[in-house]
Amino acid sequence: MTTAQPMSVDGAASGGKGSLGRVVLTAVLATSIEWYDFFLYGTAAALVFPTVFFSGSLPPSVAQLASFGTFAVGFIARPVGAVVFGHIGDWKGRKSALVMALMMMAGATTLIGCLPSYAIAGPLAPALLIVLRFLQGLAIGGQWGGAMLLITENAPPGRRGFYGSFAQAGVPIGLVLANLAFLFINHALDPHAFLSWGWRLPFLFSVVLIGLALFVHVRLEDSATYRRQATTGRSASPILDALKRYPSRIALAAGAFVATNTTFYILVTFVIAYGSGAGGLQIPRAVMLAGVLIAAGVMLVGLLASGAWSDRYGRRGIYRFGCIATGAWVFAMFPLIETRSPLLIALALAVGNGTTSMMYGPQAALFAELFATNVRYSAASLGYQLGAIVGGGLASE
Repeated sequence: MTTAQPMSVDGAASGGKGSLGRVVLTAVLATSIEWYDFFLYGTAAALVFPTVFFSGSLPPSVAQLASFGTFAVGFIARPVGAVVFGHIGDWKGRKSALVMALMMMAGATTLIGCLPSYAIAGPLAPALLIVLRFLQGLAIGGQWGGAMLLITENAPPGRRGFYGSFAQAGVPIGLVLANLAFLFINHALDPHAFLSWGWRLPFLFSVVLIGLALFVHVRLEDSATYRRQATTGRSASPILDALKRYPSRIALAAGAFVATNTTFYILVTFVIAYGSGAGGLQIPRAVMLAGVLIAAGVMLVGLLASGAWSDRYGRRGIYRFGCIATGAWVFAMFPLIETRSPLLIALALAVGNGTTSMMYGPQAALFAELFATNVRYSAASLGYQLGAIVGGGLASE
């Protein structure tokens, strides 16, 4: 007699607890390092790139804006990545798309750490920076869908919110890693060494993503749900099919993510420049980075809790409450930062990240459940990344 297997999103048997645990762990590692790379750029755009890549031709305030402009390039590229990797993910498999996204991110981020400064290469330096940032955006546009679907399509139906929140957990973990890297190097090196070569080290670390991509390729399999539909119901053009069948749901997903993403990037990128960047409040950057670090830890706990709550109380109610609470907290957050008190800065950012996690935690399961399996990668990724353009790109400006 055989025992029943856990069921995936569409009712197909998954690989059991052991394989689900391996999928969850791998997806968390993949999203954590991938978002580490993405956030690393945001931190550097606030603290380093205005001096290294733009100071030779622009005044400090304009250089800061130009630096954040290159940060926004990554958001413009994300929907393109959603279309490209969404097609691969729906046609060739979630695993194949995720592996390609990881390899692209590893290459682009590592090369950023090798770029010459404006003092050495002139205008070519920021031009190359923009190209590599675009490749980062393409990669992140494809990564989320692959990691999210590998988990949710293997999760038991009654636990999709909880397990899906682990894919979301890569965001605060990556943020913590990126800020820890800069905090460590900031304390270990004098300012001249930090701007000369020290900032490059966290970018060069991204080469480890290549090894993780190879592990995913060798050790993981797509869910039984995907493998079954791949032989019976594959779409010839997943993105066009998704736009034809689910235009309102894609728009709903994009709109739902705007509120989450706008607030989140204000909390992790804009506040650093607001507090310690050129023309800011002159708060020591270590204080701002530490506040962001503490808040990311709060967000991690909030993500897992809200994902579990959404399995019990419903996705939309948790999402809606998080949106209202976040909007209300913004009015208190900036006055708290302006006190320049490290404790109150940490409190302001922690509460903001905690309420934001109530939207982001249930999101993987919510988006996965909106679309059919054969177009799910394309549709969910496109909705997510369209929301990211408005939410993240404008917040970075």
